Amino acid sequence: MNATPDIPEGDISFSFVRAAGPGGQNVNKVASAAQLRFDLAGTLALDAGTKARLRALAGHRLTAAGDILIIARSHRTQEGNRRAALERLGELIARARIVPKVRRATRPTRGANERRIAGKVHQQRTKRLRRMVRGDE
Repeated sequence: MNATPDIPEGDISFSFVRAAGPGGQNVNKVASAAQLRFDLAGTLALDAGTKARLRALAGHRLTAAGDILIIARSHRTQEGNRRAALERLGELIARARIVPKVRRATRPTRGANERRIAGKVHQQRTKRLRRMVRGDE
């Protein structure tokens, strides 16, 4: 069962290690923390733009080999941690699929410029009135 339906199972691999955290004495015996490894460099399911955005979003989770490594250890069971890791990968991919809007530079309107200049003139006048008058020294 894959939480990210359009990502092939072959691009995702799991390994389980011992985890600190919830589990009591059981934590010393059972490898319940899930390490999800997603082959970002080799996957064909994502286009180049999404891969680039995902690489930037992954941050410290990106390995030198071009894999994304997600470690989930919040649940007591392997299956719970496996689901949590898949969810986090799905959220990361969903965020990477959003293409950012291109910002187009615009110029301020004439009215905005006039209001800005009027504000500056008003500020100058206020400061000028606060000055000491020449004869008051």
